[in-house]
Parts: sequence; C-alpha cells; structure tokens
Amino acid sequence: MDEYPPIEDHGMIGDLQTAALISKDGAIDWYCCPRFDSPSVFASLLDSRAGGVFRIAPSTPDYTSRQLYFPDTAILITRFMTENGVGEVVDFMTVRPGPEATDNHQLVRLVRCVRGEMTFTIDVNPRFDYARIGHETVKTEHGVVFRADGLTLTLHAVRDPDHEHLTVWEVSDDGRGVRGTARLRAGDVRGVVLESGAVGPPREISVAEVERLESETEQFWRHWLRQSTYTGRWREALQRSAITLKLMTYAPTGGIIAAPTAGLPEQVGGERNWDYRYTWVRDGSFSVYALLGMGFTDEAAAFCGWLRDRVQEKVGGESGPLNIMYRVDGSSDLSEETLDHWSGYRGSYPVRIGNGAMEQTQMDIYGEAVDSMYFADQHGIELDHGGWLALRDMIDWLTDHWDRPGEGIWETRGGKQDFTYGRVMSWVAFDRALRLATSRGRPAHADRWASARDAVYYQVMDKGWSAERRSFVQHYGSDVLDSSLLRMATVGFISPTDPQWTSTLAAMDAELVTDSLVYRYDPAASPDGLAGSEGTFSLCTFNYVDALARAGRLDEARLTFAKMLTYSNHLGLYSEEIGATGEQLGNFPQAFTHLALIDAAITLDAALNRQRRNVPGGAR
Repeated sequence: MDEYPPIEDHGMIGDLQTAALISKDGAIDWYCCPRFDSPSVFASLLDSRAGGVFRIAPSTPDYTSRQLYFPDTAILITRFMTENGVGEVVDFMTVRPGPEATDNHQLVRLVRCVRGEMTFTIDVNPRFDYARIGHETVKTEHGVVFRADGLTLTLHAVRDPDHEHLTVWEVSDDGRGVRGTARLRAGDVRGVVLESGAVGPPREISVAEVERLESETEQFWRHWLRQSTYTGRWREALQRSAITLKLMTYAPTGGIIAAPTAGLPEQVGGERNWDYRYTWVRDGSFSVYALLGMGFTDEAAAFCGWLRDRVQEKVGGESGPLNIMYRVDGSSDLSEETLDHWSGYRGSYPVRIGNGAMEQTQMDIYGEAVDSMYFADQHGIELDHGGWLALRDMIDWLTDHWDRPGEGIWETRGGKQDFTYGRVMSWVAFDRALRLATSRGRPAHADRWASARDAVYYQVMDKGWSAERRSFVQHYGSDVLDSSLLRMATVGFISPTDPQWTSTLAAMDAELVTDSLVYRYDPAASPDGLAGSEGTFSLCTFNYVDALARAGRLDEARLTFAKMLTYSNHLGLYSEEIGATGEQLGNFPQAFTHLALIDAAITLDAALNRQRRNVPGGAR
C-alpha cells in the first residue's frame, strides 16, 4: 500500500453534515467530526504516521482493489481480489436530512466475502483535534470506546449470530488504537459501526439491522436523485456531480462547502495548501445555477436562505457587508493557523486550517450573490421583504464602493489590484438588482444603481481591455490574461460573438489552454505572492467549454468536454486542479469543479440541440 495514495484514489461518503474520504486500499484517511469544519479524527492523508487512520483491508498485501458507487447513491463499495477469494467493504453514512444539527453520526463499514475465503484486518487509530490531544481507549464486550475532550467515538461490532465473531480487539502498544480480524467464507458478513455522540456503551449490531440501514440509505439517495429534471447528454456524469454537491451540503443551514478537505496541495511539495471546508459566497452562489438547472429546487432554496441570512446580518468588516466565506453555520471565525506537527501530503508543508483569505476584499462576490438571487427568483424562489431590504442596502453600499481594488477571485496574496473580473461582477450586481426591482415592483434607488452600472461598463471597456493583446486582461494596467474572464459572456456583459470577445478567446487559446486544459493565469507574469506553480484549473476548463459553446465553436466545445471527462477519477470525482501528468491536485472533491461541469454540460447540450434543429433534415 502507498504511504500517500494519489489524491484521486478516493471516494467520498457523508450524511449531509460531515464526510469521509476512503482510499482504494480501504483506509478512511480523512474524517472530521461532528461537522465538515470540525477538527479531524482521521487524517493520515496529511500525515501518514501521526494523522490517524481507520483501515479495513485484506490481511495479505497481495491484493488488487477496485471501487464503485452503488448506482445512483453515495454508498461506496471497495472490492478486493486475492488468489484465495474476493471480498468487499461497503461504506456509507446514515443520512439525517432534517434541519437539526447533531453530534450523532454513524459511519457504517460492512465487510462481505463474495467468493472463496478472505481474512480482513481492521485497524482503528483515531487522533483527535488534528492529533493535538490524547484520548482514552476502553475495550468492552461488544466494542471499543475512544474518549477525548469534547468528543467520544463508539465502535460497535456487526455480526451474524450464526457465524464466528470478530476476534477480540487488541489495543495497540501506545494505547490509542485497536486491531481486529475478520475471517470470512463466501456469503459471510461482518463489519463495524463507528458512532459519534452514541447513547450507551458499544453493542452488538446484527447484520440484518445494518442491511436495513444500507437499504434506507440507498432509498434516500435514489429518491433524492429522482427529482432531477435533466434528460440531456452526459446524464450519468451530471448525476454523480449532483450527488457530490449534495454530499457537500450542510443540511441544517443549506451552506455548501468548497471541499471536505484541508491542506491538499495545488503543487506537491509546495506551499499552496489551503483549508476549503467552508462556504464561499461565490461557490455557493454558482451552485444555485447548477442545482436549478437539474431541477433540485429545495437545495437551491436552502442555499438562497443561507445567503439571505448573511446579507441581512452584514457581519463583514472593512471589505464590505459580506465576507467572502463563512463556516457552515454562518459564523465567521476562520482564523488561519498552521499545524506544525504534521508533515503534509507527500511533504506539502505548511498544513493550514482556517483561512486567512476570509477578510480579503473581493468585489465579485456581490455580483455572484445577486445573480444567484435573481436566477432563483426566476425559478419561483422569491426574496421576502426583509431579504429585499437587506439586498437593497447592500447594493446601495456597492454604489459607493465598487471602484476599489481587491485581492480578486483567486485570493492572491500579492497585493490589491483593480481586477477586471471584480468590476464585471459589480456590473452584474447592479444589473440584476435593477431587474429584481423592476420585475417585482420593489422600492429601489434605481437611478443611482443604473448610473453605477453604466459607469462600471464604460470603465471595463476602457481600462480592462488591452488593445495590444487584443484581449480583456486580469487587472487594469496589466497585459496578463485571466481565465476568470471566461464568464464575461456567460453573465451577459458582452455578446459571445462580439469581436472583442472572440479575440479574447483567441488570446486565451494561445496562452492559457494546453490540450484543452486551462490555467487560471500565468503566475510568472502576474506574481500572486506565493511560491511555486500549480496545475490547470478544472473550473476554468469547464468554463472554457461553456464559453466555446456560446461562441458557436461547438465541435471544439464538445471535444474539450469529452477530454475533460477522462480526467475524473474512477468514481467520476474531481479535485481542484489537474497536474502535468494528469494527476488530480488540490482539495478533493471540489464543488467548484462539479458545479461547473453541470453548467457546461447544460449549456453545451442546449447548443447542440439548437444546432441539430437548424440542420436541414434534422430533428424537429
């Protein structure tokens, strides 16, 4: 087994309040409890020796493994093949989709022998609070209790009463972990349930009870997925992306995290290692389009409710009434710190938790927030009176402050600039706010908003355009290209067939696109305050597909999309970036990538359908 498996060698399970990553060797090497943004319990993905791990794998090292999701669900199956037999570990978390946050979570690991004979070793080695505090390990007749300050984990044994029990748990030499062994023949089923916030001591859980939980979990996911209204091309990829976005949704508030992980590098061995377990205004707002595009109205409405609450609270500081990100419960304490006792994924140090970018000025978030509210309004998700008044006040603030520099969408740490994308999205904020006011007859300072909208437009056309490059550029006074601007035509700032736009696309083709994959920008040309480099950015590649489709370059768009689908992992999941040799980099899986996949597919599918209808003899 690899000390640090590739980032893409993982599947994700979850219960809409937290999530776990499970590698192809049967290891849970990332799990935070009781929430996405809680301290980790298992984190060997960031330090293979000190992070903690929960592994179930064949006792022999000579095996081959495969992973798949049970169709249309978030139930993960890891299959192991040896010369003596075939077995599988079925992993899932029981789902409580209700509005109440809870510390009680059940992580179920069911072990089956499919053919021949198999012996599995079960190692449970938690490390609480990012391995910063100790814990007590107590064996009982039917399991084990791991008790630390603020959190207790209970390990229940799953057994068939007609078959041999697991061997007795053996406590590790350091007293912090346990090991058990399961010997199975074809048809045998064993397993364990790791429960947080359990009431009472460990107990024996029957196979029948766990299989009932598995059936209920399967029914939950299939019932949820049946809400999808999408019937176009690439349906399977879109459904898997939708399930992934759902897994990253914190049900009690509707907040959608950027990713369930922290510290996974954008460059192996480099310092670009960030904590993404929070809800970004930008990412969450983008998700509204993807969710509504597939018919998931409840999830879109829940996030809009989360966003409305942030707008009404106005807890932002000097950067404006909104912070760029929050914890899943809406609080804003994201102080950044470094875990100096961890080595990082394959030596990628420092490992950071919290996120210091929280206080940055990023003017684009106001456009994304209002655009998502406008799009939701068009789909019947309307703002209430209090929500509108708060949005009106936010736009009034923006009227006075849109012309200010910031750190931009990519959260650079090299100083503030007048980023063109930020200005474009300020234009979007004014435009959509005016449309909301007009369509619903709401009170607004329409003349001031319209004047600001027009001023932004003329400024972008004047200062954001480089006559020398024949392209819109990253920030005023520069000649650097930036793929965030791929959204200019998407949001309606410019026509997708405008000569200035087609020449911008051509410039990006030549400089930012490599074999269909797209870089965010060139760090050498635009220093971002960080050492090292990064891979191509998967969000930008899918945005490129969208831009190509809108510009009528459908053959290129379709080929680019087809190529991008080959870069998903074996389960259809994507991280943030793609490396030079096709490896996945950055936090995993990433909501940004999956929502952009959905948006690109919907745009491209519609464009292909229009093309087909317009071809003589085509479908009518």
